[in-house]
Amino acid sequence: MDILNPVDLKSLIAQQGKWSVSLYMPTHRVGREQQQDPIRLKNLLAEAQAKLLANGLRRPEVEKLMQPAEELLGRINFWRHQSDGLAVFLSNDFSAIYRLPAQFEELLVIANSFHIKPLLPLLGRGGKFYILALSLNNVRLFQGTPDAISEIELNFPTSIVETLSTDDPEKHLDLHSSSGGGNKAQGGAAIFHGHDPADEQKNNILRFFQAVNQGVNTLIEDKTIPIILAGVDYLLPIYREANSYQNVLEDGITGNPDREDLSELHEQAWKIVKPVFEEGRKSAFEKYQQLKGQQSAQVTNDLSTAVKAARFGQVETLFVPLGVQVWGRFDETNHKVNRASQPSPENGDLLDFAAVETILNSGQVFAVPREQLPGDGDLAAILRYAAQTP
Repeated sequence: MDILNPVDLKSLIAQQGKWSVSLYMPTHRVGREQQQDPIRLKNLLAEAQAKLLANGLRRPEVEKLMQPAEELLGRINFWRHQSDGLAVFLSNDFSAIYRLPAQFEELLVIANSFHIKPLLPLLGRGGKFYILALSLNNVRLFQGTPDAISEIELNFPTSIVETLSTDDPEKHLDLHSSSGGGNKAQGGAAIFHGHDPADEQKNNILRFFQAVNQGVNTLIEDKTIPIILAGVDYLLPIYREANSYQNVLEDGITGNPDREDLSELHEQAWKIVKPVFEEGRKSAFEKYQQLKGQQSAQVTNDLSTAVKAARFGQVETLFVPLGVQVWGRFDETNHKVNRASQPSPENGDLLDFAAVETILNSGQVFAVPREQLPGDGDLAAILRYAAQTP
């Protein structure tokens, strides 16, 4: 699975090409349906190619633009290691492909910029979390959403033996497991001969977890995303002592994470983190309703007002509907919003634009089903200060 950070979002936003192809589709980890995933991608690519040709692009240009995605079709190993959704972005001299724990609906958008709204639950503060599964022999990190979790490949040592031998190569450590003979499934605690077992064992576990903490903090760019700890009960307080990540939740999952079924691990984690997300969205919704009831100019359902406010960093909180597009563009010269009936090289999704600008200016975005959108407009925004109507 691929990890998606704000830096990736900024990279996607920076690609303002004449034609930008954004493609989303569900994928499958196992089973017969997994064999249909390459066919689904092939059909979407054929649809994209036909639309590009119909809009006047020459066939060699189209083939060059589509090549990075076309190459995926024959990569058997790529399809064997899927998450729940695939996002593909293609433009002139740029491509990005993400396997993500999100159940995307099949979608193809061709416009003047990439369509990122389906990514917002993975980037915003309303649904993304991590599970750090602690074991002395195999630390693992999972990225989660309301739908699923997927394991992230780690680029730092994940066992106590590997970490301490690298940390202090001149110190000979005679290690063996205090339970189960080093059995990984037991998460065995390492004993270091020649020292007081209790103190030396904890000190070395603490050193190991300090290294893990450093690796986690380096890997995760957005420190506002919550982490849930999972592990046998005696390890969790030691890790909390080593931890410097600012949003490790107080509640954890106790038990041996090496034995956990991923669906069970996701279910346990979601029970912990769901109230946190719901409280954040509930508070934002209530604030919007309160200001709306006061007829405050700090809230708006007007698309043009919200888009302009987002562009200039004025939006504190934005609600946008999933699965809905409003085509047009923001005129940077005149600071006006121009609507359009369909995407083109000159315009894109204005809801997408507002969401992107809000995130880049440190606002929070809630991408919700259309029926959960507060108010009666195309979107809803809470502003940092009152806006003048356009």
